[in-house]
Amino acid sequence: MSKLPIIGISMGDPAGIGAEVIVKALSLPEIYTCCRPLCVGSALAIADAIKFCNLDLAVNIVAEPKDGKFACGTVDVMDLNNLKPEELQYKQVTAAQGKASYEYIAKNIELALEGNIDATVTGPINKAAINAAGYHYAGHTEIYATLTNTKDYCMMLADHNFRVAHVSTHVSLREACDRVKKDRVYRVIELSHDALLKMGVEKPRIAVAGLNPHCSEGGLFGFEEDQEIIPAINAAKEKGFDVDGPIPADTVFSKMAGGMYDNVVVMYHDQGHIPTKLQGFQFDQKTGVWGALAGVNITLGLPIIRVSVDHGTAFGKAGEGRANPQSMIDSLTVAARFAKK
Repeated sequence: MSKLPIIGISMGDPAGIGAEVIVKALSLPEIYTCCRPLCVGSALAIADAIKFCNLDLAVNIVAEPKDGKFACGTVDVMDLNNLKPEELQYKQVTAAQGKASYEYIAKNIELALEGNIDATVTGPINKAAINAAGYHYAGHTEIYATLTNTKDYCMMLADHNFRVAHVSTHVSLREACDRVKKDRVYRVIELSHDALLKMGVEKPRIAVAGLNPHCSEGGLFGFEEDQEIIPAINAAKEKGFDVDGPIPADTVFSKMAGGMYDNVVVMYHDQGHIPTKLQGFQFDQKTGVWGALAGVNITLGLPIIRVSVDHGTAFGKAGEGRANPQSMIDSLTVAARFAKK
């Protein structure tokens, strides 16, 4: 057990399902066969989640990661003690809870940078709450980039062998088009290749999606493919990468799902998020329940490992015990795999 990586899990917004999916994931014995999980958050919220989920778990508050018991049946928590009982308000956007969630992230990053934990996993946050608390970030990725002083990074979403890496994410669609530049596309190809190797893919096969319909049809519908994307692909091939494209976005994901590629480099947020969540999320209209919330979010290019659940705070079901922990389970498994490389 002492040789397994310590994974710090920032709890996310207390108003959401972060604490719930953490305790449900940590109730599974198999998690403790791949890592030593440590929650960085609120012992109050964790204890409440254990209660309303009717789980037979104890809370162990630790001052340092090394003090954890790391045994199934116990949730080790580094309690930042920054949330009063009356401030725990499920389903509500509040500055107090936004501040607390930011502090969980910052502490987790600090622990990783100092080498006290081997990887980080992030629970879901609410951007409005974070901003109400005075932290003006578009999301986790930008917080990590700032606090680790990283300027060259990208987001990868993964659901088992279905993976996408983004040229741009949290910007307007108009700005996303402007960000499709040769150097950036090449760098995302490079970051993807390195990540795939760490995931155990021996010979990564990478596809690059086009930006425009039909990859612009030779300039009829745009110029980005000819002027920016193709030169980036050619540069990657010269470096020895197995890369193909540009391929129209309406077919490239089906090809990857069929086993032709290990990853698709996408040009903007929804181009990658929509197919990945269609792959990993399953909603049952008859029951009104999400049957699956699979997949993870990985930030590539950081000096530390960061893997996140691929869903939001789900305020609509927070505090009710109905949240699906699959994405948290996947996140811990992927983070442990990265930490062992």
